[in-house]
Amino acid sequence: MTWLLPRILTTLLAMVVGGVAGTFVQRRDAVVLGAMLGCALVLGAIAVRDTVRGYGLLGWLRGSQEGEAPRHVGLWGELAYRIERSIRLREQQAQAERNRLTQFLAAIEASPNGVMLLDAGDQIEWCNSLAADHFSLDPQRDRRQPITNLVRAPAFVAYLQAGRFDEAVEVPDPRSKRELSVLVREYDEGQKLVLSQDITERERSDGMRRDFVANVSHEIRTPLTVLSGFIETMANLPLTEVERKRVLVLMAQQADRMGTLVADLLILAQLEGSPRPTADRWVALKPLLDRVAVDAKALSAGRHTLVFPADTGLQVAGAQEELFSAISNLVGNAVRYTPDGGTIKVSCDVQADGAGVIAVTDTGPGIAREHLPRLTERFYRVDGSRSRDTGGTGLGLAIVKHVAQRHGGELDIQSEVGKGSVFRLVLPAVRLRGAAALPAATLPAAGQTAAADSALAS
Repeated sequence: MTWLLPRILTTLLAMVVGGVAGTFVQRRDAVVLGAMLGCALVLGAIAVRDTVRGYGLLGWLRGSQEGEAPRHVGLWGELAYRIERSIRLREQQAQAERNRLTQFLAAIEASPNGVMLLDAGDQIEWCNSLAADHFSLDPQRDRRQPITNLVRAPAFVAYLQAGRFDEAVEVPDPRSKRELSVLVREYDEGQKLVLSQDITERERSDGMRRDFVANVSHEIRTPLTVLSGFIETMANLPLTEVERKRVLVLMAQQADRMGTLVADLLILAQLEGSPRPTADRWVALKPLLDRVAVDAKALSAGRHTLVFPADTGLQVAGAQEELFSAISNLVGNAVRYTPDGGTIKVSCDVQADGAGVIAVTDTGPGIAREHLPRLTERFYRVDGSRSRDTGGTGLGLAIVKHVAQRHGGELDIQSEVGKGSVFRLVLPAVRLRGAAALPAATLPAAGQTAAADSALAS
């Protein structure tokens, strides 16, 4: 209020000056007239000055207010200062709100779920990039557009129109062949928050799990049914000694089949649940191949020509029993599916890039090209009836694939109908070395390596 006192003093001074002027001319009415004239002149000057300053302040307010407000003394100076300070304070608060909104939207943008905001008329107010990808939207172009005009999936439209948002709805997208889980939550006055999540991989995993359980149940139920039938036969029918022995042999075969299936399932569970083999335990390939050869000869029973490499001098960094299981499965499959009189050849080579290749080549019937990508799926069979006749569980190549991946390698399959197949277990160069390059004292004996692996496994 520092501007008020100067104004009062200026007005009083003008009145005194007017009165003195009236006294000087020796007329009473002139005294009053002079005081009034002096007061009017001062007030007029103040009014003109205030008008000019007021128009200056109005001009600043009508503009962008980016510069400083007019700087004056008195009433208009204080008024301009307080208005400018109020505007700057509001601008700071608005900027802080914008920063908080930007941070909030950035946090939503980083969300693993799609987020979309709808107004009371179900028009899009905002959506993050993930929601735009889920619903094939343009975050800028599609604003203020009704969501049902852009997303025409019947399940989503019915869910939104029903207004019952207690549970999420699954929305298939035939264009991208994926499955979305969409959940809507209402807030404020009829506005909606739409959350979307891509559950394609989860649904695929759940489907694989269901198929796996169904396949395991089917594989185990079949021999159990056979065993139950034989047991009932032996309990209720008088059998000759020959018939009884035949039934016992068949029962033993079914029991072995179940045992093999359970063993393969345990191997898969162990491979999926244990850490990857370290690269500091070296396993000589020759003892492994000798063990595989013994099992293959027993399985073949002289029906095939089996060719194994001589001492390769190679060592692989990894888990001995896993490598044995992988090679044994490849050779066992070749023996089972190669007709009598065929040839199975096992070879070990080092490629130009240093990677090691353990290849199993057979002269079997071969596999059609459309089946090759699915051969490593659990329980996938090109010919299911023949696989069961040969004693296969449908898990062998799945085990080989897991072992290869755990050792940083891969399983390569090449086959042509009528010309046999080649299964190549490719291992990276860092997991391969030649025995000749090592001092004799560092080479572990086969029995010591096996004992060490058994101790590690236990």
